[in-house]
Amino acid sequence: MIEMRGVRSSLFLIVTILVAVGIVMIYSASAIYADSSMGDSLYYLKRHLIYLAAGVIMMLFAMAMDINRLKPLAKPIVFATIFLLLLVLVPHIGRVTAGARRWFKFGPINFQPSEFAKIAIIIYMADLASRKGAAMKSFIHGYLPAAIILGAVVGLVLLEPDLGTAITICFIVFIMLFAGGARVTYIWASLLASIPVLYLLLFRVSYRRKRMMAFLNPWADRRGTGFQIIQSFVALGSGGVLGVGLGQSRQKLFYLPASHTDFIFSIIGEELGFIGTASIVILFGLFVWQGMKIVFRAASTFERLVSLGIVSLVALEAIINIGVTAGALPTKGLPLPFISYGGSGLIFHLMAIGFLLNIAKNCETCQ
Repeated sequence: MIEMRGVRSSLFLIVTILVAVGIVMIYSASAIYADSSMGDSLYYLKRHLIYLAAGVIMMLFAMAMDINRLKPLAKPIVFATIFLLLLVLVPHIGRVTAGARRWFKFGPINFQPSEFAKIAIIIYMADLASRKGAAMKSFIHGYLPAAIILGAVVGLVLLEPDLGTAITICFIVFIMLFAGGARVTYIWASLLASIPVLYLLLFRVSYRRKRMMAFLNPWADRRGTGFQIIQSFVALGSGGVLGVGLGQSRQKLFYLPASHTDFIFSIIGEELGFIGTASIVILFGLFVWQGMKIVFRAASTFERLVSLGIVSLVALEAIINIGVTAGALPTKGLPLPFISYGGSGLIFHLMAIGFLLNIAKNCETCQ
């Protein structure tokens, strides 16, 4: 019991540190841009703090509730999510930004249903696998229902379009299905079947093909598609070991696009150096380590799979974001969990942490 209390405390501390780093770095990365474009250097910081407050409320709610009350709600939640993903595609309802229709706008607040979809599908798959039990080895009775829901959610996310989120959801679900007892052959068959689709999405869609070419050789079009990743390299390389100093980044001076969102890790590297970026990587590693302790000691199959889905979500998004900024992966619009500016993502990530801490508390009572 004492050890699990330590896990909860460690997990809460890790997330708190990451959120605190995010607050500082969002202000540092966005202040000049916000002053120029919005006339208020605190514009993005103030909005981020509002989303953070909403996220903390959701986290406290998730910590306080009986986690098992989610099981009968799993189907309504995922079907409500599918409805929202359909609704956001409707002209004049879903908001279009940079060619993508992903958001609902309510006054100053933006809501991205695909962020909620990540949590919804984790809950649904955990409930499905825990109910089916040994039947998960059956294609018809176990794997097919999961594949249909996954296909519906991912298909709608792709229509926004949002390939990065779609890939992330697929990998989370495959990890959960494997842990839930689905046959590996079914998962491998799904992965192999998705290769032609992925090829078409990457190389038959103009802007994605350009991104892939920029990933393979960004210097071939250094002023065009390769510009962002080259500026990320410059930011990370300029930081050296100790960085140029907090607030002293040059790349955030209109050189590096999305410096307070998708590429905030690059600004951390420039201002805080290798020490700063390594610390962030270590914090995410510690998060996974502590999170997996909860996975292995969860009180029920449902709780084990929910916690596995949440740990996988945070780990995959961190790996993808850091990989993109370092040039190890093609550019994808995925934020760095708890650190990047972004409303819906921060709110639902904190809610997920509330569920994880809730499950950890249940681990204490079952020891």
